[in-house]
Amino acid sequence: MVKVREVIVVEGRYDKNTLLQVVDATVLETHGFGIFKDKEQLSLLRRAAEKRGLIVLTDSDGAGFVIRNYLKGAIPGNLVKHAYIPDIPGKERRKTAPGREGKLGVEGMHPEILLEALRRAGATLEGETPDGAPRGGITKADLMELGLYGGTESGERRRALLQKLGLPQHMSTNAMLQALNLLYTRQELEALL
Repeated sequence: MVKVREVIVVEGRYDKNTLLQVVDATVLETHGFGIFKDKEQLSLLRRAAEKRGLIVLTDSDGAGFVIRNYLKGAIPGNLVKHAYIPDIPGKERRKTAPGREGKLGVEGMHPEILLEALRRAGATLEGETPDGAPRGGITKADLMELGLYGGTESGERRRALLQKLGLPQHMSTNAMLQALNLLYTRQELEALL
């Protein structure tokens, strides 16, 4: 089991239970959309972010992105990392039918996928050192030049890239830019395209 320094926030208790089988970390829940009305829980998330950093790990469906975006606006961005799980069709074992969008959530992910999502987000994992390769430097202007932003077919190109990278299709351009800067250099991105 890998120890994670940051506090991880997930949507619900099944997500939390699944994650705690993979990592040794403090995992807090939003209780789904309950976070919108629970000022005490939001205050706890803010304090946790200030003390140890926060990693947001929500489902890759529309509801997960609504919660993620709410937290983006409620907690200073320099204290938060975003971990994304890929869009994988299916249903969790405990459910009789798949969710509205037919995608697996955090609770349905394999342990390796969850660990990779945390690594990609820049989680501080005990016993692992960063690879040292400089990442980032990708701008919106770069996305525009590469046909991923502002063009007539840029939406289709973004969706194709997100799918190729195993990132959720619901990502906004800004969220995609943030993820790309965590994972790739400009040159690596060009090679992927």
